[in-house]
Amino acid sequence: MNKAKASSEKSVSASSRTISLLSQLEKINSDSVLGESDSARHVTSRILHLVQSQEKTRKEMTSKGSTGIEIILSTLENTRDPQTILNILNILIEIVSVGGGRRASVLVTKGGTQILLQLLLTASKDSPPNEELMVLLHTLLAKVGPKDKKIGVKARINGVLNISLNLVKHNLQNHRLVLPCLQVLRVYSTNSVNAVSLGKNGVVELMFKIIGPFSKRNTSLMKVALDTLAALLKSKTNARRAVDRGYVQALITIYVDWHRHDSRHRYMLIRKGVLQCIKSVTNIKLGRKAFIDANGMKILYNTSQECLAVRTLDPLVNTSSLIMRKCFPKNRLPLPTIKSAFHFQLPVIPASGPVAQLYNLPPDVDDVVDESDDNDDAETESEIETEIDDDKDQHFKNDDIETDINKLKPRQELGRSIEELKMYEQFFPELSENFQEWDLVSKEPKPFVPDANLSGPIVVPTASEEHSAEAKPSTKGIALKECSPLLTEEYNRRPVFLELPKKDNMKSSSLHQQNDQRNMLPSCQCLSQEIVKGLDRISLQNSAKNDQYYGTGCVVEKESKAGITTLASSKPFEHVSPCGGSLFEGSSVQLGKLCCTGVDSEEEEDSRSSSSGEHATLQISDVSPVHDCDLYLEMVKNTKSIPEYSEVAYPDYFGHIPPPFKEPILERRYGVQRTKICQDIERLIYQNDIIDRVVYDLDNSSFSVPEEADVLKFNSKFESGNLRKVIQIRKNEYDLILNSDINSNHYHQWFYFEVSGMKTGIGYRFNIINCEKSNSQFNYGMQPLMYSVQEALRCRPCWTRVGTDICYYKNHFSRSSIAAGGQKGKSYYTITFTVTFQHKEDVCYFAYHYPYTYSTLKMHLRKLESMHNPQQIYFRHDVLCKTLAGNSCPLVTITAMPESNYYEHIYQFRNRPYIFLSARVHPGETNASWVMKGTLEYLMSNSPNAQSLRESYIFKIIPMLNPDGVINGNHRCSLSGEDLNRQWQNPNPDLHPTIYHAKGLLQYLAAIKRLPLVYCDYHGHSRKKNVFMYGCSIKETMWHTSVNAASCDLMEDPAYRALPKILSHTAPAFCMGSCSFVVEKSKESTARVVVWREIGVQRSYTMESTLCGCDQGKYKGLQIGTRELEEMGAKFCVGLLRLKRMSSPLEYNLPSNLLDIENELIESSCKVTSPTTYVLDEDEPRFLEEVDYSAESNDEDVELADNAGDYEATNQDDGLSDRDSTRIHLS
Repeated sequence: MNKAKASSEKSVSASSRTISLLSQLEKINSDSVLGESDSARHVTSRILHLVQSQEKTRKEMTSKGSTGIEIILSTLENTRDPQTILNILNILIEIVSVGGGRRASVLVTKGGTQILLQLLLTASKDSPPNEELMVLLHTLLAKVGPKDKKIGVKARINGVLNISLNLVKHNLQNHRLVLPCLQVLRVYSTNSVNAVSLGKNGVVELMFKIIGPFSKRNTSLMKVALDTLAALLKSKTNARRAVDRGYVQALITIYVDWHRHDSRHRYMLIRKGVLQCIKSVTNIKLGRKAFIDANGMKILYNTSQECLAVRTLDPLVNTSSLIMRKCFPKNRLPLPTIKSAFHFQLPVIPASGPVAQLYNLPPDVDDVVDESDDNDDAETESEIETEIDDDKDQHFKNDDIETDINKLKPRQELGRSIEELKMYEQFFPELSENFQEWDLVSKEPKPFVPDANLSGPIVVPTASEEHSAEAKPSTKGIALKECSPLLTEEYNRRPVFLELPKKDNMKSSSLHQQNDQRNMLPSCQCLSQEIVKGLDRISLQNSAKNDQYYGTGCVVEKESKAGITTLASSKPFEHVSPCGGSLFEGSSVQLGKLCCTGVDSEEEEDSRSSSSGEHATLQISDVSPVHDCDLYLEMVKNTKSIPEYSEVAYPDYFGHIPPPFKEPILERRYGVQRTKICQDIERLIYQNDIIDRVVYDLDNSSFSVPEEADVLKFNSKFESGNLRKVIQIRKNEYDLILNSDINSNHYHQWFYFEVSGMKTGIGYRFNIINCEKSNSQFNYGMQPLMYSVQEALRCRPCWTRVGTDICYYKNHFSRSSIAAGGQKGKSYYTITFTVTFQHKEDVCYFAYHYPYTYSTLKMHLRKLESMHNPQQIYFRHDVLCKTLAGNSCPLVTITAMPESNYYEHIYQFRNRPYIFLSARVHPGETNASWVMKGTLEYLMSNSPNAQSLRESYIFKIIPMLNPDGVINGNHRCSLSGEDLNRQWQNPNPDLHPTIYHAKGLLQYLAAIKRLPLVYCDYHGHSRKKNVFMYGCSIKETMWHTSVNAASCDLMEDPAYRALPKILSHTAPAFCMGSCSFVVEKSKESTARVVVWREIGVQRSYTMESTLCGCDQGKYKGLQIGTRELEEMGAKFCVGLLRLKRMSSPLEYNLPSNLLDIENELIESSCKVTSPTTYVLDEDEPRFLEEVDYSAESNDEDVELADNAGDYEATNQDDGLSDRDSTRIHLS
């Protein structure tokens, strides 16, 4: 008790002493009486003693409300007594030495920087200058300077820049003085104007007198000198001076010397300092050239490889990687032109925009070459000081957010006359149909069985169901024959042909069989180990029953009967190309290669004993109930593509079933991107090891596929395919180049191609080298998709996520300014992944996401139409319009049939609210089609909820807004070369017919006062996880601007949040937290905003589905699949049903939280994000390697930590990350 009391008394005593001493010092300052210097010296000495001995004193002097710092600084400014000055400087050093940067900031805000600089100027006039004073002054300035953003300007204005420099020049051997002087020079050099000024006075040459080869002496001085030099060399002027004096070679020599001698890695910071200097000097072209000439690439490559084994040396490896990537000579993309390999002449050329520029380019212009680096050093000195105003508002401001309240307020503008809109009346027969000729009177609904082979209703696959073909038989259909294992093995082993009949024979009730065994292979045994080149294409003959439903699995039969697809031999193999296949005449269609090697040796032995002359029948089942192989081929024949495709990809023919296993988001191996970059750098260092051989080329019509057995064969000449060129780099490594969207010179992301000729047990590396987005979910666990024909023949026809060592990073291929929209110096990005194939001589397909072709959509719609119950479901399939290529744009109407043709039932039928849905305006967002498939199948199902939904609404659905883009493998655009989702404000009927007429349908509904209750456009998102919605809200937009929403006197119904909120409760993949309801200027011509603003639909949405996976809810940590996507489409329908019930809360007992939207809106905080797929909305957690995960890391100027720590993802796009977005509380 006594000790505590004594301690308390001591503390109080110390505090009172400090206050007393400061009061005395203040009195001395105010009196300014001669002879008071002794008193000031005595008081400051006592304060120094207290500050050195007690942390409480240091805290008191910088605490809020304390005048201690002002008194000390005032004394420092007014006194002329050297000892008093030294005491005060020591006091200030003690105060700012601990407590982080806050205390230094206090000193800056009190004007301490200016006083110290003035004192430095005064002290420099002494001859010789007081060494102790200079050491203390520079030590204090080095600590305070980084907290004063204007110190560079202040130092230049006060004329003290060269004082520190001269002190170093004249005292090189006085390390005690030189060290703090260098620290201050480093602070000064962060200002580019100061760096240039110091450079002119010889500071760069001075630094090279201090730094040198390995030595254990003066390492602290060496480290500070290197840091100072690295800051100085960021100036282009200083960098050129260093190059001219040969310092690049000197830096490399110094680095190698320290690398060799620092065997115990005690001086890693010095080694890193040398690398930072090299990194700074190579920011200019001359520096990069000097680095290459000095053999810097090979030297840094070798040293970094030697550092890989020691994890603590990762900062050295990372910095070396940055330097080598930056210095890697920019390569021209190996293409004749960056425009698409396919040409389509537009009926009308736009007056302006990128398409107009493309058409106006002179024919002899090289649009691939990048001219940006040529003028690098000819630029005038642009290092102009940018003043930073401390009072400037640093808060986030998104200039893209619409701030004009008049533009935000929805205003119904039809834009077209009523007479003109009457053309759309034909698409709404349900509004005038009286059903008098229909026999609708029925006391109870009759179950509908469309086909004897159909064993049950359409079943919507949901992600909660686990399907396993081996665990239980399918209940979706019945097999035509029992599967014979022996014959399955035989079928897997040998190639077979299906012959397409001519058009006049299409309706034949039976199929002609070719029994001539001479056309079959003479021996099954000869096919057991390798593919026979002449039989690697098959054509397919249509069944007479186009609506024949196929059941589960791949079934092979010995017998062939009428109405069943048969397999028979066809043309002699000599006339069939091993990779391309000759075109069939007329309307015939070809399938891609069929693998025909033996399944395994045991199966081969069994197969040899079976009859080789019996025909086999292939059945696909457990695919969707709306998949029909033969019907698909019939649809393909009427699909018009620009390249006039004649081949059919096996995955589209066989169909896809979700795999029975979960596919988790891939866990990324540490250092994988760094390893890939090193392998890329090896291309320059070991050029003799590079094969550099073209193995696939769409631009060369006479190109022939290599015949070598160890070279992979590629193909993309089928619907939705995209692969332009393939170059073999090493034996098992290939560079792949994607095709631009037609009538465009960019948008490279979607890929879909075939690979064959592989071997097992080998890792094949694929590099897609002309991607354009600055980051990708491939960096965060997403994998590409692969479809194996061998697996499909084993009753596993499914797309699966594959690939290891996946990463996405900026490469050394330059984008021309023409390709980059006028921007110079842009680079392409690489998606790289490694695949080990399971089956020898398989035929595999790779895709960016689950393919869904236009022909698949037509097949699905035909099957839905043939399978629905016309007594229960009103289903119409119309053609909205023709596309530029002449393909039909489908329009689907779904609702429930009226209960009878009585007036009240017809009245209820006609007055149901409309729901308007659309999808696939962007061809590469195939997940939107899978979601739409789930919606369509749910709407057509026999479940009570689906019937209730049909009785509640009339659905108008455009399931594919951009058929031409989908067919031709585009990623973003239609054949017009434009993003159709940016044409809704003023669509051109000649260039954008689908948008023009889709908008016309909505304008017609507005004209007849039948606005849709909901409009939703299905999309895919390449940068974010989960499923979420973008909507439109005036209030939420205004809350994110400088305009006060309350002052706008806005009254807004929060019902626009109801549907997303419902989905967040009912759909496992849906995430309310990712939704945004902000209206942005850049989105004013999108469907969502135009339908909201011009048509007047309050609930106008874009629903975005991830291409990767989920990070919340039931599917957290899993990649998304078609099962989950289709479930989302079905859950969207369930959400609409609940939305309907919410309008009658007295009739239905719903959770109150679903109705309490307003309170949630007020209390929640909304993130400012940009809904565009081009803005990087990072939603990822922190990770370890910045260089490993940042696609931009080769030109980032981020200082790496001294050892591996946590780094944030870089965000180089024009938007902020979710994490960085300002969160504004709505009130």
